[in-house]
Amino acid sequence: MRYTRFIALGDSFTEGVGDIQVDGQFKGWADRVAERIALQKSDFSYCNLAIRGKLVAEVVDNQIPEAINWVQGPATLVSFHAGANDVLRPGYNPEIVLPQYREAVRTLAATGAQLLLFTAIERVAKSGKMQELWHQRFSSFNNNVRIIGLEVGAIVADANFDPDIATPRFVDADKLHLNPAGHARVAESVLQLIGAEFDSNWSAPLPPLPSIGKIKATGAELNWIFTFLIPWVSRRIRGISSGDGRVAKHREPITLS
Repeated sequence: MRYTRFIALGDSFTEGVGDIQVDGQFKGWADRVAERIALQKSDFSYCNLAIRGKLVAEVVDNQIPEAINWVQGPATLVSFHAGANDVLRPGYNPEIVLPQYREAVRTLAATGAQLLLFTAIERVAKSGKMQELWHQRFSSFNNNVRIIGLEVGAIVADANFDPDIATPRFVDADKLHLNPAGHARVAESVLQLIGAEFDSNWSAPLPPLPSIGKIKATGAELNWIFTFLIPWVSRRIRGISSGDGRVAKHREPITLS
């Protein structure tokens, strides 16, 4: 294992929203990866600057300058997951967001750190207008990730190589974030990608999901609308972010025992 430091940047995905909570904070795939690397490297340290709800511009302005201070060359792994919140906004403008993303990656790559980038799932439903819009937006976003990733020599974790990650087994009740099993699965895939010790069973074939009756499915959908969708729309209308007032879990490198 070559990495002695891991710096995680981004939004709710990297903060760990949807995972189990430890001392009032979500654990998340990044914490899980850091804990596993720490078992292999006694001099390892970890920094997590991710905050839920943040847009690319906010990560660029607030997280990247802090991250740069802690980079120690190629022995540092920097994960960067940002842009999904931009893509989900009604007023999303790819001509602004995609160049912002590329420049952010170039800035991080200039530090000499090894970068880890992520694509997003492109299919969340079998059909429908929402799925068409989702696929159109995220396929373009993902191509941007792959192109800049190739340019700077980043490791790219492609979510579309693991379609099971978008199934109810691994997705939280809000249909947007991962549940604990999902964060654990992403952690194992990342450990494999970076050349660390990992559980080879993480990608084993899974049995079919049990069918859900129409009445139960309708009830679950209504619950989701009132519990998650309406509050999300309300925040967008009021210009409020779920990350407002929050601070990062680990703004400075910590050691893990």
